[in-house]
Amino acid sequence: MIGRLRGMLVTNRAGVVCIDVNGVGYEVVMTPRDVASLPGIGEEIVVHTHTHVREDEMSLYGFGSEGDRDLFRILLTASGVGPKVAQSMLASLDAQQIILAIVNEDPDALTVAPGVGKRGAQKIVLELGPKLAGREIEVVGGGDLVSVRQALEGLGYSTAEINGVVNGLNPDDPIETQVKAALQQLGRGRKK
Repeated sequence: MIGRLRGMLVTNRAGVVCIDVNGVGYEVVMTPRDVASLPGIGEEIVVHTHTHVREDEMSLYGFGSEGDRDLFRILLTASGVGPKVAQSMLASLDAQQIILAIVNEDPDALTVAPGVGKRGAQKIVLELGPKLAGREIEVVGGGDLVSVRQALEGLGYSTAEINGVVNGLNPDDPIETQVKAALQQLGRGRKK
């Protein structure tokens, strides 16, 4: 298994980068967020990788940090989650948001990712909750997205509307401030 590559960035096209490691070019699939953080063509990079082997294909998935790669591997253990769905989740949410959604049993937060429906998100939360329960998470501030979601649901907003605003909220703000900010954003969206 290839777990890490250090080499020169040769190409960067539509989520697939090519890294030259001592004359061998490795094509690595990466999220747009990770691709955006890479240096320019011709510069040295380090990418943490996961080697995914199937009967008809062998692919490398790359990540900017070891933590993201490890979370990707954990996501793959959930039934119905393949590398494309796991990568979609990491492209839509950062690792902390995914872990918080799973640990706080908030499947609606995961439905932001393309390819993750309500049932799939519920399965992910159910299956991965025990695996992530003891994980060290750096949480700052008094905000609690689960409480914000519940407040907005209680006011009649749909999951799609809620997903459109909660990721832009400041987690350091108190819950009341977050709900007020979400309501302002939702009000602007309905006026259009």
